[in-house]
Amino acid sequence: MSELEPDAGDNADGEIERVPSLIPGLDAIMCGGFLRGGLYIIQGSPGTGKTILASQIIYTQAAQGHRALFITVLGENHGRMMQHLRPMRFFNPSLVPDPVTYINAYQALEDEGLKGLLALFRREVQAHSATLVVLDGLSAVQAKAGDAGSVFALKQFTHELQTLASATDCTMFLLTTRSGPNSAPELTMVDGVIQLQQRIYALRSERRLVVHKFRGSGFLEGEHAYRISRDGLTVFPRIETQFAMPTRRAPPRPIRVSTGIASLDTILHGGLPLATMGALVGPSGAGKTTLGLQFLATSCASEPGLLFGCYEPPERLLLKAETMGLHLAAAEQRGDVEFLWYPTGEHILDELAHRLLEAVRRRGVKRLVIDGISGFQQAALEPERIVRFWSALSAELRALGVTTLQTLELPELMGSELRLPVGGISSLAETLLLLRYVEIRSRLFRLISVFKVRDGAFDPTIREFAISDSGIVVGKPFEGIEAVLSGMAREAAVRAPLPTSGSADGKPPTDRQPA
Repeated sequence: MSELEPDAGDNADGEIERVPSLIPGLDAIMCGGFLRGGLYIIQGSPGTGKTILASQIIYTQAAQGHRALFITVLGENHGRMMQHLRPMRFFNPSLVPDPVTYINAYQALEDEGLKGLLALFRREVQAHSATLVVLDGLSAVQAKAGDAGSVFALKQFTHELQTLASATDCTMFLLTTRSGPNSAPELTMVDGVIQLQQRIYALRSERRLVVHKFRGSGFLEGEHAYRISRDGLTVFPRIETQFAMPTRRAPPRPIRVSTGIASLDTILHGGLPLATMGALVGPSGAGKTTLGLQFLATSCASEPGLLFGCYEPPERLLLKAETMGLHLAAAEQRGDVEFLWYPTGEHILDELAHRLLEAVRRRGVKRLVIDGISGFQQAALEPERIVRFWSALSAELRALGVTTLQTLELPELMGSELRLPVGGISSLAETLLLLRYVEIRSRLFRLISVFKVRDGAFDPTIREFAISDSGIVVGKPFEGIEAVLSGMAREAAVRAPLPTSGSADGKPPTDRQPA
């Protein structure tokens, strides 16, 4: 072959062909997968899932026609290993011993050292025409090299293995429990290093994956959460990194989307701006979910809807909708509406976001209600992430053409301050609606006001609203009363004329300011 001719593992552009891991989320982190003929180290403490990760790669690839070797050195008994893999959905015993072959290389290493192990690699890769090889037990190889008193022996072994991988277009994975410094000889010579780890946060733990090194390709840096289930490993790329820029860019269109409440559309001058994020802020019981259901009830085949919630289960929401004459159960059966419920618990923050985006893309959702940002907030093990996380998620939803209503619960039913539950979120929303209680003469009133419609006009008057058998109905301006938003309203001594229209110049409440 001429030096100018591309290698068999290269594409027409001279780039090395990719070998996808077929691990959900992992290929996105590696910008397409492993490089064909590359040598990669997968390291992590016991129990982090190294064997499951490697097995998932070779079994899913073998199901598509690839041939794989799983070589162990002082590792788990092969029969026992397959018993442990049996509950995994990717495991297929009919693929053993061909195209998935298990080999015990302990005796070769014990009798002939690193040279004997290399000879076994060459012989078996060629004999089986393997395109994937896993070596489970690099720690034993490292110990053998140490016994020989030579760091050079380990570097030579790694170099020879890398040469074999490149010459045969066989992608290789070395599994080790050792997590040494990045300057360790084997780490400096391989094409990539992936670390699996388990982080402890008070009473909770979360598995994290980090790509420390990846030659010849970009990758998403930092820690990314992953989960091990019967499906194997599922990795959830960090939202802020995967969607640092939205996947699509398009100029905004001056179109308003109905809230499903004609009287509310009037004060919004037509409804919510298309493909924007609206924040519905109010205390418990003020009517946030009810308003969200009415917004969802206008969904149709051309504008599918989705409610993504962490609190009320779908059956309760459907019952609530039915009592208001909103036939969401029928809409759900037609496929116009979907309910996804993730009850508050030990969720992974990025998993929630990826589940949401997958549901939006799957059905082309155009109307979205996120009922309870606090559910995402409680899933965040690093609270300082939440604003960056929500900014990236909001931008991607806009890019997908979704008009979103998100609910935020005020911590106080009444009071002299407006304190949003998640600092910084209000600035990310194009529309900000406030629902509030006010007590006058021993009676509670529900009030609604528009604080913000970015780049659009709106009616800024505070209005009373009622929740009836047909849902929310917004009434006339709440006149003759002052200090309404403080929750300690009083009748005004002198009635001043009220403005009849407003614009986006009105400033929204800060995360903490007097009402």
